[in-house]
Amino acid sequence: MTKKIVSTFAGLARDKPLIMGIVNVTPDSFSDGGETLKAEHAVTRGLAFRDQGADILDVGGESTRPGAAPVSIDEELNRVIPVVRGLADAGATVSVDTRHAQVMTAAVEAGAKIINDVTALTGDPNSLDAAAKSGAAVILMHMRGEPGTMQDDPVYEDAALEVRDYLSDRVRVCEAAGIPRNQIAVDPGIGFGKTVAHNLDILGRLHLYQDMALPVVLGVSRKSFIGHVSNGELPKDRVAGSIAAALAGVAQGVHIVRVHDVAETCQALAVQVAIENATQ
Repeated sequence: MTKKIVSTFAGLARDKPLIMGIVNVTPDSFSDGGETLKAEHAVTRGLAFRDQGADILDVGGESTRPGAAPVSIDEELNRVIPVVRGLADAGATVSVDTRHAQVMTAAVEAGAKIINDVTALTGDPNSLDAAAKSGAAVILMHMRGEPGTMQDDPVYEDAALEVRDYLSDRVRVCEAAGIPRNQIAVDPGIGFGKTVAHNLDILGRLHLYQDMALPVVLGVSRKSFIGHVSNGELPKDRVAGSIAAALAGVAQGVHIVRVHDVAETCQALAVQVAIENATQ
């Protein structure tokens, strides 16, 4: 029997799909690197996303694209904290996209309500404790390997099931560490240590997450698999494919979609929700 889904996440009502707008403060992110490297530009973009309908603003200071090199903790803090503080002070619900405990702690102190970790709180030996002590909600994402090498011939026997089982185990670990279950969401990590076939398998079986009774986050925005199954489009030309994948995920129960193109995704979701409501 499917468990009843909790009604809120990080203080946000989940009576509709939530939109997480991506605010990268990096020079090398795969789609928008360098566009908002200055804190004031990033805050302006984030607030524009909020005005367009974003429910959450996800601030990241280290690119995790395939082949990305790590940055120092000090550099990540210098990039992220002013943006988190500026957005939180403006009343936005802010998520910090980091795999480092020190950044998690500082970002929550600056006003972040959510920790979004691509390593599911395994990338830093102190991150699990830091997240538990912070009181913030957490998003646990699946990634096989490190960003620099994760696309070097990843192998699964059953990608969809293996990713689901890994995340289920990480949820149990987090609960044991003191993170309440109603403060946890999971993300299958599309494009993180997965081939195009693996990504499509996971996207086609997102319903497998429903028995976890947790919010499911989906990040498909401008990902390379879209170009692979289409006509090889560059990242900024993958908006239509991004929306198609997001809508397919929401139709299978995804609760939060992480996107670069907030206005377009909000419009598409509004139409989908209106049609579903009209037929109930």
